[in-house]
Formats: sequence, structure tokens, C-alpha cells
Amino acid sequence: MISVRLSSARAVARTAALAAGLPAMLLLAGCGSQLVYAAGASHPVRPVLGRLSGDFSHGTGFGSVEPKKIFNGGDPTGLVSKIRWSGWGGPRATGTGLAEYIGPGQSVATGRQATATVVAFHLGRCHGTLMYKAVEWYFPQHGQSFSPVSYENVCAGTFHGTH
Repeated sequence: MISVRLSSARAVARTAALAAGLPAMLLLAGCGSQLVYAAGASHPVRPVLGRLSGDFSHGTGFGSVEPKKIFNGGDPTGLVSKIRWSGWGGPRATGTGLAEYIGPGQSVATGRQATATVVAFHLGRCHGTLMYKAVEWYFPQHGQSFSPVSYENVCAGTFHGTH
């Protein structure tokens, strides 16, 4: 859940825009999060995680808010399940789930379930929908860390960086 305090000026501006029936979206920033109110809406629109497209067109979890399971439609290394998210709606959402870990020099057949950290980022619009346009997961207990240059572009449906 996102907790946001709006200043009086922002609250008045939002109310005035909604009362005027403005067709455009009203963007409000607060507490580091971007809130988007559709015209006539009394609550913010929550971003989704990407969309089904390209390499991920047969995936699971894309187009959903806080998906519990992400599967990019490929081999078992493209699956994260039992995800618990924090920070959803902010610039970067982080989750913890279970994924197939493949160690250096190992094949997919020798992988095993391990706790993975999932990061959804590049919050913005894709084909008119507010979404996290990038997602990546890694295994900190195996010395891995988040890198914003290698990820799944879940707007375009492509891999970005090295995999």
C-alpha cells in the first residue's frame, strides 16, 4: 500500500481539475512516487508490470498489478513464483520470490529453487498504460546484485543487456 501526503495546493489542484472534467491525466508527485489520477477518479491508477509482447507474449504476470508469479515463457530460469512486493507504485518496486538458480558452469537441468530478489523499474507509459517497463531478478546470496543495464524490457518484449 502506498502512503502519500498531498499538500493543500496539490489537493486543491486535483479537485479543481476533476471538477472541470479535464480529459487529460493529472500527475501529482508526492513522497517520491508518481501518482496518476484518471479524470473523474478518486484514487490513483496503479501501474502494471509490463505487457504480453515479443519474447514474453506467452508469459504470465505481465499486465498485472503486483503479480505473485512472473514467467517469461522460456525455460525454467524465466519463472519467479510466490513474489511479495514492496514499494509498488514508486519509481522502483522490489519483490522476493522463488526462482531457478543456475550456478556458473551448470546446465538448466542442474538448477535448484532459491530465493530471488525481483526489481521492477523504468516506471512510465507504454502504449498508453502506466507500467514498469523493465524487470530483472537476481540471487544476492550467490553474490549477484541488481544492475539496471541488464533486464527484460517488458514493454517491447525483448531482453536488454547481457543474459
